[in-house]
Formats: sequence, C-alpha cells, structure tokens
Amino acid sequence: MMHLTATRARTGLQLAGFALLGSAALAASAQITLPMWPVPATMQTLVVLLLGALGGSRVGAAAVLAYLLEGALGLPVFAGGSAGPAVLMGPTAGFLLGFIAAAALAGLARGTLARQALVLTAAHLLLFVPGVLWLAQFTGLEKAGMVGFVLFIPGTVVKTALALATLRALRRA
Repeated sequence: MMHLTATRARTGLQLAGFALLGSAALAASAQITLPMWPVPATMQTLVVLLLGALGGSRVGAAAVLAYLLEGALGLPVFAGGSAGPAVLMGPTAGFLLGFIAAAALAGLARGTLARQALVLTAAHLLLFVPGVLWLAQFTGLEKAGMVGFVLFIPGTVVKTALALATLRALRRA
C-alpha cells in the first residue's frame, strides 16, 4: 500500500511539474504577437497543440489551466504581458478557455500521419468555437467570425502544420 501511495504522489508531482513547464512555454508564446484588434495573433495555439500532442490530454489541459490561473492571479503571462481577471472577461477570454479543450483533444494525436493531422486540425479549430462565440458579445457574430476566425485561417494552417511536423520529428527522435 505504501508503494502505491508513493507512486501516486510521484505521478502527481510529475504532472504538476510538466504542467508548470508547459504553462511557462505558453506564457512565452503569448509574447510573440502580431498586434490585431480585438484578438492578437500569437504563437500560443502552436504551443497548445504541442502541449497536448506531446504531453497527452491530461498534461496539456493541466498546463493550460495552470497558465490561466497564473494570469488570473496577476502574473503577466497573457499576450502583451497583460494579466488579471479582467483579461478572462475580455474579448479574448473565449479563446483562452478554448485552449483547454484544444490541448485535451490534441492529446489524442497518435497513430498515422493522417490521424495526427486530423486530430491537430480539429483541436485547432475547436478553440475557435468558444472564442468566436464569446467575442460576438463584444463585436456581434458577423464581425466576430471575421476578426476572430477568418483572419486567423492562414496562421491556423501554418501553426497546425508546424505542430504536426514537430510532433512527428520528436516522436521519431
């Protein structure tokens, strides 16, 4: 029984450690921005996909949750060094919350190239659903669709392809 308890504690510590490392990577990626209004383009979605695909659904989602908690507590981890609970109520909040589901889904990116590509694409697109719906409360649905999705399509294609290439290269190594 003692061995089982020690194993669970070690597993929990490992999850927490990986989640903190992942949240740091996510915070760093948030600072690589292309200023757009009201949603900046960042490298966060690439990192979200990789956190899930490389760490698994639990680690990916835990890393995003840690990142959101850090930002809510005032650490300047959000895009442009912003922080605080107001960010989690602002125009980008839906995208930030969508990162959780995207990372969890990306954790299923195993198997063939086609399956990995499909899962990563679905995960990337999934985060736009709460993002655009939340943004619509600030801009209206039509404008939210344009500034919160359509303008991001080229970057989405590139970052999903980069995530797939990185995942495949690291799994081969």
